[in-house]
Amino acid sequence: MTGFATKQISDEPEAVAPDGSEVRLLAAGPRGSMAHFELAEGETSRAVIHKTVEELWFFTAGEGEMWRKLGAQESVTELVPGLSISIPVGTAFQFRSTGEEPLQAIAVTMPPWPGEAEAQVVPGKWPVED
Repeated sequence: MTGFATKQISDEPEAVAPDGSEVRLLAAGPRGSMAHFELAEGETSRAVIHKTVEELWFFTAGEGEMWRKLGAQESVTELVPGLSISIPVGTAFQFRSTGEEPLQAIAVTMPPWPGEAEAQVVPGKWPVED
């Protein structure tokens, strides 16, 4: 891809992420892609691990928690609008919406998202209803 990328956010989700959150695709380039993620109030994502990509997330609405585990390092982070986090390659992560409105985030994936086979479902911190 060369030149400028321009994309308006869709009114409706364009996909469902392997973790179960709704996805609206945003601008992408040769070194990264960006998307908007939304998890309904009271919902918990499936825990996943990415094989080759790292991500940076910026939370724009809602409240929640993010569990991340990489080797011996493990943490749960309270999520609020204005907070940003990193998810290094190989990190198991799971998030949940604990507020009265959907949890929303903008995420950048580097390199660009290669497809659904990138994410592997793993055991998480919280139970998930399927």
